[in-house]
Amino acid sequence: MRPRILAALCLILAAPAQAQAPADPDWPCIQRKVGTISAGTVWSGPDLASAGPWDKDFDAAALAQKLASRRTPMAEVDGLIEAFAQAAGPEKSVRLTRVFAGVLELTNTERDRILNGITRYARGQHKLADRIREASDKVGEAKDSPMAAESKETLELENQLQWDTRIFEERRRSLTYVCETPVLLEQRVFEIARRIQQRL
Repeated sequence: MRPRILAALCLILAAPAQAQAPADPDWPCIQRKVGTISAGTVWSGPDLASAGPWDKDFDAAALAQKLASRRTPMAEVDGLIEAFAQAAGPEKSVRLTRVFAGVLELTNTERDRILNGITRYARGQHKLADRIREASDKVGEAKDSPMAAESKETLELENQLQWDTRIFEERRRSLTYVCETPVLLEQRVFEIARRIQQRL
């Protein structure tokens, strides 16, 4: 059992490094780590700063919060933007620009929280991996000793090793989905930008 555990552990820890050597050693995802989404990468409309503070425009801020929220389905986005644009009248362009400025800032805040969470998660995985390696070595040493091989302490250590390995694997599988979240947020903000710009 011990060689199998060690081999699996080596593959798990090596996989992200083989896929791409990240600048951040704590970054566990295959996806490249992108920090703040800059306006220039998703927005080709008017300068966001020229529209004034988005959070001072109550209705623009309310719409920005609704659009930035992942709970709002993309199917509802067009209707929300269109209703706001019609109500804005001649100030439509400026106020829609404010809406997007709000969406971008709120999305970046959310992404930053998620990126930090992923890094903390990865550090926890590294600590767990170290613990598994140490436990595996101890189990191996005990198995090599006829007197200790079937002792209560060895059996408890082996059970703990199996439990930690199972947790490690489950967390590794969860991490695959967690790593996709920042990318999905970036895609969402890009799509919202496109739909707002169609109405400027």
